[in-house]
Amino acid sequence: MRIRTMTAATAAILTVTIVGCGSGKSGESKADTANSTVAAGPNASDGTGAEKAGIPPEPTGAERDAVLAAIRDVNAHLTRDEDKALDAARNQCSSLDGGATNPDRTAAQRFSYDGVTLTDDDGSHLNTGLRRTLCPES
Repeated sequence: MRIRTMTAATAAILTVTIVGCGSGKSGESKADTANSTVAAGPNASDGTGAEKAGIPPEPTGAERDAVLAAIRDVNAHLTRDEDKALDAARNQCSSLDGGATNPDRTAAQRFSYDGVTLTDDDGSHLNTGLRRTLCPES
């Protein structure tokens, strides 16, 4: 019982932290911030809330390989943690389709992690690769 309570408390704290850190990033619309929060939620992988927010299901097989190749083409270090790269890619799809004010900057910020800092030009290349693979224009 104590473990469940502790797990629930930790999840609540992380949710508040994610929401608090996600609001106020320059270049992101309210939709971007909401989509980042949705992807981190407990139902992110079940496809219900995530798909409604414009986040595609996690790619598998050849589609997964194509998405990772598109990300790797911009910077090979971004795919050291493939799951993290795919999560960022799925979230970026929601920005591309959700009217982000500056999707190139959003991509650069979203994929700048693990010591890798990207430029808006890198973000543009990421968006091009994602449009070809994971999130074609609708």
